[in-house]
Amino acid sequence: MTWTLAARAARLEPSTIREILKLTERPGVISLAGGLPSAEGFPVAAMAEACARVLREHPREALQYAASEGFGPLREWVAAELATHGLQVQAAQIIITTGSQQGLDLVGKVLIDPGSRVAVELPTYLGALHAFNPYEAQYLTVPCDDEGPSPERLDAAAGARFLYLLPNFQNPSGRCLGAARRLALAERARAIGLPIVEDNPYGELWFEAPPPPPVSAAMAGEAVYLGSFSKVLAPGLRLGYVVAPPPLFPKLLQAKQAADLHTPGFNQRVVYEVIKDGFLQQHLPALRARYKAQRDAMRDALQRHLPPGCRWNVPAGGMFFWVELPDALDATALLAKAVDAGVAFVPGAAFFADDARANTLRLSYVTVAPARIEQGVATLGRVLAEALAS
Repeated sequence: MTWTLAARAARLEPSTIREILKLTERPGVISLAGGLPSAEGFPVAAMAEACARVLREHPREALQYAASEGFGPLREWVAAELATHGLQVQAAQIIITTGSQQGLDLVGKVLIDPGSRVAVELPTYLGALHAFNPYEAQYLTVPCDDEGPSPERLDAAAGARFLYLLPNFQNPSGRCLGAARRLALAERARAIGLPIVEDNPYGELWFEAPPPPPVSAAMAGEAVYLGSFSKVLAPGLRLGYVVAPPPLFPKLLQAKQAADLHTPGFNQRVVYEVIKDGFLQQHLPALRARYKAQRDAMRDALQRHLPPGCRWNVPAGGMFFWVELPDALDATALLAKAVDAGVAFVPGAAFFADDARANTLRLSYVTVAPARIEQGVATLGRVLAEALAS
């Protein structure tokens, strides 16, 4: 029997990061590659108590099919929480998704035709490219500086289906857009009729100060906003959400229904039980402190061990350092040598929609203890120095 694949199947690609994670299973390899939250921050006790409470008080409802839009009280909680960050939305605009990655897939399914132009940052989130590729998007890369996309360069994206944007501690670059840049982007996007899809999985992982209000807050209901519980609670729950303008909501909901009927109702009720009485206000400060200490350890290690000619950001939150190597080095070509030496990273080329920069890489610090960060970065520095000397 011969299976005939749909043409879109050719555009499905393996996750570069997940393929690299297989390499890190080798004994002794220090992984600075994965974008995984620290398991030490998972609120296991609170989850256990919430599970027991849900099964005790609402067992049949929690185990039954549920509404495609999501659990009503959880949607209300999301709307109220977003209001505290300057984004005024109604619960009726919110769909609870199976991870925010599903939100990206739903956006692609509803908004992208073959050949549709989609504007992205330079670099951009690899998972978004993987979500949009099967729908045959054609990418327009918006030039960026250290603070993100340049508003004056948005005109080249006029007519694109949308601009995909990660304003807070971006994956992979770690940059965070300032308040003035957010307003300027929103104003220019509205002026040229360019919708924005704003993705915010990392916004609560700030260290010194919270980020400014979302770009969507200045878009007067003309943006799609994506959020996630993965980075603040636990990724294994696969819980995220989409906030959609009224004209888009019905089609996104229909796409959700076709994909999986609804996000697991039990998971939604458990998360609501955990967070409904202010748990995150108690939980997040300790998580931020842990990540900040690990960020500082990586910053110091990079200063000590990377050879001259390397440049990097110092993120004010999130999970990643973005490193630019001397032009002569190809991070992808060096990965195998680094793993053999005992350290893994993610080559940066995969995060570019086009004109990939081979001399870039991403380092994650949140799952590695400071002493191991020091050891891993020292090993990486030796690999880079040897490559430069050869």
